[in-house]
Amino acid sequence: MHAQSGQLLNAAWDPLLIRQDFPILATSANGKPLVYLDNGATTQKPRAVIERLQKYYETENANIHRGVYQLSQTATAAYEEARRTVARFINAADEREVLFTRGTTEAINLVAATYGRSVLQPGDQIILSAMEHHSNIVPWQMIAQQTGAKIAVIPINDAGELLMDEYAKLLKQPTRIVAIVHVSNSLGTINDVKRITEMGHAAGAVALIDGAQWVAHHPTDVREIDCDFYAFSGHKLYGPTGIGVLYGKRALLEKMPPYQGGGDMIESVSFEKTIYAQLPNKFEAGTPNIAGAVGLAAAIDYVQSIGFAQLAPYEEALLTYATEKLTEIQGVRLVGTAKHKGGVLSFVVDDPPISSLDIGTKLDAQGIAVRTGHHCCQPVMERMGITATSRASLAMYNTREDVDALAGALAQVIDDERKRSKSSPKGKARPEPALAFAEASALSPQAAADELAETFDMLGERDARNEYVMDLGQQLPHMFDQLKPILPRVPGCMSEVYLLARRKPGSTDVFEFVADANAEIVRGLIALLERVYSGQRAKDVLQFDIEAFFRRIGLDQFITTQRRNGLAGMIQRIHTGAAAVANGNP
Repeated sequence: MHAQSGQLLNAAWDPLLIRQDFPILATSANGKPLVYLDNGATTQKPRAVIERLQKYYETENANIHRGVYQLSQTATAAYEEARRTVARFINAADEREVLFTRGTTEAINLVAATYGRSVLQPGDQIILSAMEHHSNIVPWQMIAQQTGAKIAVIPINDAGELLMDEYAKLLKQPTRIVAIVHVSNSLGTINDVKRITEMGHAAGAVALIDGAQWVAHHPTDVREIDCDFYAFSGHKLYGPTGIGVLYGKRALLEKMPPYQGGGDMIESVSFEKTIYAQLPNKFEAGTPNIAGAVGLAAAIDYVQSIGFAQLAPYEEALLTYATEKLTEIQGVRLVGTAKHKGGVLSFVVDDPPISSLDIGTKLDAQGIAVRTGHHCCQPVMERMGITATSRASLAMYNTREDVDALAGALAQVIDDERKRSKSSPKGKARPEPALAFAEASALSPQAAADELAETFDMLGERDARNEYVMDLGQQLPHMFDQLKPILPRVPGCMSEVYLLARRKPGSTDVFEFVADANAEIVRGLIALLERVYSGQRAKDVLQFDIEAFFRRIGLDQFITTQRRNGLAGMIQRIHTGAAAVANGNP
C-alpha cells in the first residue's frame, strides 16, 4: 500500500506506510540502514514525483509556448497546469502571481534586483532579522550598496525568538522592505509572519517572506498572511531540485522591471525598442525548468493527498519526542528553544567539547545523515556565541526509531570521547608546547604520498580510512590555543583552522608549516598535509597534485568544496606560503 493512492485519508497516521513511497529510505549508508535527518537541506522524493518526471521525459518532452505541434502543446499545458497547482496550494488570487524560479535564493534575488533597485533611495531602510539565511541577507546587501539604502536587523533573544518591540522601534525609520524567514533553518523558530507583515504595511513597507522551511510542513495562505512576496523551493517540498516559486502581488509584479532578458519574456523586439510580455512570462526568460515545474506539481499533489491535518500534528509530536531524547543526553545543548518551533534540532556538545564536523562524520559511519556547520546562517552562530552546530531536521517520513538511532549513536560518540579524554594526556594539565614544525617524512612530496597511499590501500573501506584520519588527528600536537590569537582563520564553515607557513630557518628553499583545528577529523587532514608537504622544497610543494592524492587514497569527499572543512583553504594557504618561499621571501 502507498500513501499516494489515498489510503491515509481519514485513516490512522502510519509513517511506515509513508516510507514505502520513498525508495531511497530503503537503502543503506556505510553498510547501515539509512537514517535521513537532513530534511532542512533537502527532502527525499516520493515515487509519485520520480514517476512523473520519468513520464514527462519519456512522453511529453518539448519546448513550451512557441510550438504549434501537439507535443509542444502537451508540454505547455503540463507546465501551466503546474503553475495553477502552485497557485491553489498557496491560495494566490491569480495564477499569474506565481513565477517559477530556480529556488528560494533566485526568488529573493529577483525581488531585490527588480523591486529593490527600482524603489530604494539613499537612506531607505531594509529590515531583516538576525536569524536569516545568507540568501535573505546577501542580495539585500548587494542592492543596498548599489542604491545607498541601509540594512537594519531585528535582534533575537537567547531562545532564538524575534524581539518584536525592537522591530517596532526599527519601523519608526523610513522603511521600504521587510524580508523575514517564516521558519528558521538553523533554529527552527516559527515567526508570526502575518503580524510582521501587518506591522510592515502600517509603516509603508512591503513584506517578503522566505517560506523555504515552512511549505512542506503546514498550509500556506499568502492572502491570509497578506505578504507582498513569498518564496520557496521545490526540493524542500519533496519535489525536484532546481525549481522554486516566487509569489508576488500582481500590482507589484506588473510595475517591476524584468529580471533577465531573453526569449519568451517579450511581446516584440527591434534594435530600437523591446516590448515586454505580460505576467508571468515577463519574469521567465529563456527555456524554463519544465520538468522541474511538473515534478513540483506532482510533489504538491502528493503532500495534499496526505493532508496537513494529519501531517503537521505528527511532525509536531515527533519534534517533542526528539527534543526530549536529545536533552536527556548529558553534554548536549540545543541551540534554538523557541516556544513555536518547526522540526529542527540544532545542537552542540559542550561536555566533552566535540566539533560538529566530528559529530557528523561519526554519525555518518552509523548511517545517520545530519547537517553540520553554520547552515548558511553565520550571524545566528555569532549571536549564539558558537561557530557551528549539528542539525537534525524532520520530515513526515521520519519515525521515533530514526530519533532513537540518532540519540543512541550520539550518546555513544559522547561516551567514547569522554573515555578518550580521560585517558589522553590532552585532558591533563601540561605545559604549552613550542610550535612544532614537522620535518620531512620522505625525500619528496610524491614519495611521502606513495608511502601514505600504501597504508590507505591496506585499510580498505571508507569507515576504516576515516577512523585512521581521526587517529592521526589525535596524535597531532595541540597548538590551537597558540595559533588562534596570532593568525587569521582559514576558510571553512565546519571547523576553525589556523595555519602558519614559513621558510625553514637556515635554508633557502625549504617550506614548512604548522596548523591546528578544533575538529579531530580536520586535525587528521592536517597531519596528512604535514607528511606530504612540510620540510619539502617549495617548488616540489607547488608542483605536487594534492587533489589527485586525496582521490587516490579515497578521501576525495574532504576536498570537494572549500566550505566543508577548511581543507581547500589550507591547501591554498600552503601554496601561497610555498610560492613566497620559492620567490625568496621568508
